[in-house]
Formats: sequence, C-alpha cells, structure tokens
Amino acid sequence: MIRAKDIMTTGVITVGPATTIEEFARMLAEHKISGAPVVNDNGDLIGIVTENDLISQNKRLHIPTIMRLFDAYIMLESPAKIEKEIKRMAASTVGDICTRNVITVTENTLADEIATIMSEKKVHLIPVVEGRKIKGIIGKIDLIKGMVK
Repeated sequence: MIRAKDIMTTGVITVGPATTIEEFARMLAEHKISGAPVVNDNGDLIGIVTENDLISQNKRLHIPTIMRLFDAYIMLESPAKIEKEIKRMAASTVGDICTRNVITVTENTLADEIATIMSEKKVHLIPVVEGRKIKGIIGKIDLIKGMVK
C-alpha cells in the first residue's frame, strides 16, 4: 500500500502571511511550483495559497443581480459575499488571499484516500502534517508518480 510518506515532496517551500502577492507570484515561477503552505512565525500551518488564488484575485468583479419588486430593490446575492470578493481583489499579501481551512493528511494516509480527497474536494495540493507542522506536500504529479511505481 502506498502512503503519503512514500510520494510526498519534502523540503517544502513555505510563505508567511505577510509575503506580498508579487513576491509569491515570482516564487511560483522561479521554483516551478503551483502553491505553498502559509505558516506563522512558529512554523505552524495556517493556510495554503495556490496559483488559483492569484488567478481568482485578478478576475472581474461580478456585479450582483438586483430585482425590483414594487418600489423595493432586492439584491439576489449576499452583501457579505460581494464584500469578500472585493477584499480578495484588493489584497496585497498572501494572508489576504490564502485558504485558511486547509485540507491536510498525515504521513500514513493511503494514496487512494488522497486521490479521493483531491477529486471530491477539488484540491490539487495537500500538505502532509504532524500536528500543525509540515512534513511534506503532495501535488497531483506526486500522486501520479506514485501510481506508476
């Protein structure tokens, strides 16, 4: 049985929440990676940021649909969702755009379980942790390489 520890990449490149968007973009290109775990000063995992986060930061603002009913105007999307989208577009640091609810696995998680998580949760980069400390990271290519071993 192939486990996370058999296919994970060690020596993980991490970023802090204060890393600028520009620094992060440069790092992705320089190291040819698709994302990085976000860690605090103690090295604890607090989020993950990916190339998808950069792309979604640069998308167009979706103007909410408004419906007029008699003399009232009703917004069909929540103002909180619109506010979140505006904050994301105006972000200047990794901490502003990273995903805080990170899906993780342990070193003993089976490869088929990791594949299921990636497929069902639509994530492509999963940190391997022990507690809140990063031991490695698994991307789609790591999983594919594990399949051909």
